[in-house]
Amino acid sequence: MSEQIFLLPDVGEGLVEAEIVAWKVNVGDVVTLNQPLVDIETAKATVELPSPYAGTIVTLHGNVGDVMEVHKPLITFEVGGDGPKATTADVEAPPISTPSVEKREAVLVGYGVTNEEGIATRTHRRQGTSARVIPPTANAPTSASTPASSSPRSTPPVRLYAKQHGLDIATLTGTGRDGLITRHDVEQALSGTPASTPARATAAPTGPLTTSRFVGRDLAPWATGPKEERIPVKGVLRSMADAMTQSAFSAPHAAVWMRVDVTRTMELLASLKGRPALGSTKLSPLTIVALALCDAARHYPGINSSFDAANGEVVVRRRVNLGIAADTPRGLIVPNIKDADQLDLVAMAQAQAILVEKARAGTTTPNEMMGTTLTITNVGPFGVDAAMPILPPGTGAILAVGRFAKAPWVVDDEVVVRYVSELAMSFDHRQVDGALASRVLAHVARFLEDPAAALLVG
Repeated sequence: MSEQIFLLPDVGEGLVEAEIVAWKVNVGDVVTLNQPLVDIETAKATVELPSPYAGTIVTLHGNVGDVMEVHKPLITFEVGGDGPKATTADVEAPPISTPSVEKREAVLVGYGVTNEEGIATRTHRRQGTSARVIPPTANAPTSASTPASSSPRSTPPVRLYAKQHGLDIATLTGTGRDGLITRHDVEQALSGTPASTPARATAAPTGPLTTSRFVGRDLAPWATGPKEERIPVKGVLRSMADAMTQSAFSAPHAAVWMRVDVTRTMELLASLKGRPALGSTKLSPLTIVALALCDAARHYPGINSSFDAANGEVVVRRRVNLGIAADTPRGLIVPNIKDADQLDLVAMAQAQAILVEKARAGTTTPNEMMGTTLTITNVGPFGVDAAMPILPPGTGAILAVGRFAKAPWVVDDEVVVRYVSELAMSFDHRQVDGALASRVLAHVARFLEDPAAALLVG
C-alpha cells in the first residue's frame, strides 16, 4: 500500500485557484478509476474532477466553500501497490498539466470520461435530490468528510449571489425543480418574505425606498442592508481584474469608431423572422455583426492577430475564434465560438445562443474560454450608444457595438429616419495600425449597410 497525493489541476488556461463546490466522496470511501470526486468552480466554469487513482480516500484537503490554490494537495489516496492510474488511454480528454509529486505518474484528465464520439463530458449537478434545509440554530457540518448529498442544490451564480449578500444558502428551501435553490429564493430570504410566497409576490414595504421606479425591482435589501459591502476579489471578478490590468498596461491601445446606417440589417432580420427554415433559431443584430467581423478578418487577416513579445513575432491566425463578451450573474466572461469564420447565418445564431445560455448557467467549459482571436462586446441591449473597450489579453482587436436605434440620417441630401448604430474598435497598436483598423471597421460598416448583398457575395 502507498499514499498518492492528487494536486488540484489547472483546468483552464493559467488559472491559479478554484473553489470547492461539492464533495462527492468522504474519507474512507473506496473509489474507482475516473469516479467523480468533487465539483470545483473556477473563474471560467464549474468542473467535475474524476479520480486519477483507484483506492481509498485518506484525506480531503478542503471544505465546501474553500478556495484552493492550483497545484496544492486536494486529496490523498491510499492505493494498493503502485495503484491504477489515469492515463490518456483511460480517458480521452484534453490533458491538464500538473506538477509531478513523489510516486505519482498520473496526469489528471480533469473533464470527465468521454462519450462514444470521444467528446469529454461533465456532470454538473446531481439530479433528483432535494435541497437540504438546516435550521439557523443547527450546527451545520463543515468538515471535509461531509457527505456530498448534504450540499444544497443550486447553481454557481446563485451561490455567489447569496455569498455576496452574507446569506447561508444551506438555510434555504429550494422552490425550483427537484428542490433547486433559485435566485428568487435568495431574494425572498433577503427581503424577509417566506419561501412559500408565490414568485410574483412583493416584499412588504420596509422603508421609504422599496421599489425602483425604473424597472420595478425590489430594493428592500438596498434600503435595509449594511451601508457598506465588501466583495472578495476572486473567481470571475479576479480573473477580469487581472486580465484587464495586464492588457491595459502591456498593450498600447488605440481606437477608431464610426456611425453606421443599419436599416437594411433590421429589415433583413424582420423579413427572416418566423421563416420555417429557421425553426426555433432566433436571429439578432449581433448575429449579423459577428458575420461581418469574420468576413472582415478574411479580407484583412492582420486584424486577427496577437503580439508575441517573448519571441518578437506577430502571430496571424487563419481561423477566427470569436469571443462574445457575456454579462452573467457571476460577472463578465468572454467565451468564444471556434472557427466562427466557417459558419453561415443560421449556424452563427445557434452558436451564439448556446454560448450565451451556457455562460449564464455557469457551465462554460475551460476550452470555450481559450484561444480567443477577435472579440465583440455588445452594449446595445443596455441602451448604450457606444463604448471604448479594453482588449482581452492575447488578441489584436475588440469591436464594441452600440444600440440599433432610430435617428435622423441624410439620404440623397434629405433628412430621413433610419436605424443607426455606433461601432468602435480598440486595437493593439503594436501590430495593428490605424489604417488596417479603419479598413476593417469600414468593411464591417458596409456589411451592415447591405447585409443581404454581403452574404450573397460571401
